Amino acid sequence: MTHPIVKSFATSNELSVSLADLVVGLSEESIKSRGRFTVSISGGSLPKLLAADLKNRKGVEWDKWEVFFCDERIVPLDHEDSNYLVCKKELFDHVPIQPEKIHTIKPELATENEVEGDEETVDTDYQQQLLEVFSGAKSIAFPVFDLLLLGIGPDGHTCSLFPGHPLLDEKTVWVAYIGDSPKPPPRRVTLTLPVINHARNVAFVATGSGKQDILHQIFEVPDSKLPAQLVKPTHGNLYWFLDDAASSKLTLP
Repeated sequence: MTHPIVKSFATSNELSVSLADLVVGLSEESIKSRGRFTVSISGGSLPKLLAADLKNRKGVEWDKWEVFFCDERIVPLDHEDSNYLVCKKELFDHVPIQPEKIHTIKPELATENEVEGDEETVDTDYQQQLLEVFSGAKSIAFPVFDLLLLGIGPDGHTCSLFPGHPLLDEKTVWVAYIGDSPKPPPRRVTLTLPVINHARNVAFVATGSGKQDILHQIFEVPDSKLPAQLVKPTHGNLYWFLDDAASSKLTLP
């Protein structure tokens, strides 16, 4: 693992432009090398920051994109809590990514009411979608994404991996069900740390003064074992896109 590349910007607009530069550059590089761009996106405020400049870029080969979600709430796809819905409104409605290449949890499984067996169906189905895109058979240990776009919570969680949760110890499963998320809604599916750490590129995006303390802990308090601190791509690049309000307590050069 190389040292993280940390960028801080005075405004969210400057951050969005730089983030779009990275995404477009990696898209071009990946399509040239492998014929496609595999990317997984988180929810929260990230889709808006991602799309602000990216949706206006020209020359992007959107038809070569394969899009997944780093985690998803188990709710209908048109529910306000759905990560897919916020990405659709901010990005997918504005660019010509082929619908069949936007990989969501199955709508018939995405019910708000818990159904017995959900934990054995939603995550299994999503892992099968990953298998079909990345190998077609169980011939690889983990999928290797070209880019993962991650957010971070004030408690240091990322995806739906929360501090102290047993899922932080997962070593083999690609996609995991979580039924006891401390942040509502409680039922979710999430990529696991081994998948995250096999990515070629991982980019965190964090803005606002509310992220000051947790960023200080992640960068300057070793071995806190916060989920975001455990993101260490084995052979990939790790980026942090911050605004000056979020990075104000960091003393990194």
